[in-house]
Amino acid sequence: MNDLWSPLAARAGITLSPEQDAQLSRYLDLLFEANARMNLTRITDRAAAEVQHVGDALTLLPFLPSQAGVFRPRLADVGSGGGVPGIPLAIARPDLSVLLIESTKKKAAFLKQAIESLNLSNVSVSEWRAEDVARSNNRESFDIVTARAVATLDFLAEWCLPLAKKGGKFLAMKGPKIAEELPAAKRAIKLAGGGEPVIHSVDLPGTEHRVIVEIPKIARSDPKLPRPATQAKGRPLE
Repeated sequence: MNDLWSPLAARAGITLSPEQDAQLSRYLDLLFEANARMNLTRITDRAAAEVQHVGDALTLLPFLPSQAGVFRPRLADVGSGGGVPGIPLAIARPDLSVLLIESTKKKAAFLKQAIESLNLSNVSVSEWRAEDVARSNNRESFDIVTARAVATLDFLAEWCLPLAKKGGKFLAMKGPKIAEELPAAKRAIKLAGGGEPVIHSVDLPGTEHRVIVEIPKIARSDPKLPRPATQAKGRPLE
């Protein structure tokens, strides 16, 4: 059993089984194998990936809905890339229904292959852009929306909050620049139906300053959001 993953899961009251630990390890195997063919991660050291990919993803566990409920919580991972945090969360919380949103075809193909190899029946992949998913029947239907290393918070709020249902939340995984990004994101958060952001420091060994920005969904998103990609490209909300 991994010396880091189990304690991180335990923070959320979760005991990882040996099978789940093996699945998380196998996921990294698949990620590194595919990374030799395409750009999925800049981290090529196995020990670093155990911390900065799987460990980082598991820091979100305390902010997910309780397992005590009778319903299956829905989670959308926007700009999933190589599958972090969506795949590790799906392994640690098999009761979740996870949608990995990744519009780059090669990355989406890897995600589908990884899901099949890991036998994850609770995960699916969308090759649409987040803006298009948020204008489909998936709009305002997710309990949790996550994003890591995708964009600045103003754009993330516009893309992610319309996916979250009222009473749900958006969890943005961020670094030290969050102090600069928060003021610029204020308008987008409000228009997209978000409440006051709460910043949680992440205690993860061997990593730079990282935080989880928790934004509750308190109202319906403005119907004009998110803007089409062609209209919004490089242009923050005014």
